[in-house]
Amino acid sequence: MAKHHELGRRGEALAKAHLEAAGYEILDENWTFGKAEVDLIAYKDRMIIFTEVKARSGNSFGEPEDFVDNRKQKLLASAADEYIYIMNHQGEVRFDIVAILFTPQQTYTLKHIEDAFWPSPY
Repeated sequence: MAKHHELGRRGEALAKAHLEAAGYEILDENWTFGKAEVDLIAYKDRMIIFTEVKARSGNSFGEPEDFVDNRKQKLLASAADEYIYIMNHQGEVRFDIVAILFTPQQTYTLKHIEDAFWPSPY
């Protein structure tokens, strides 16, 4: 398996454990719709939280959360719209980012950014 795929899987596992420890219920993992994939879909306080996980081994090109660009936000929004429709969810929705930065010693820092963005429909 490629190193970046391994890093991504490890990051998603850490993000899932973090969310569960914080009282979130994980509804789905790696949920796809069209070209979009939502890493984690969680539920807490009658709100569905669509979570993008970004794991990096360094920040010389920017912080992990910087890689959730407008294109990715639009893809997440389209997937979220479909998920909300399928689940007939009438409550609040939020988009979070869990950014994980690994060190060469394989330690990491995890940053959970709640309400990280609200994707523009355009």
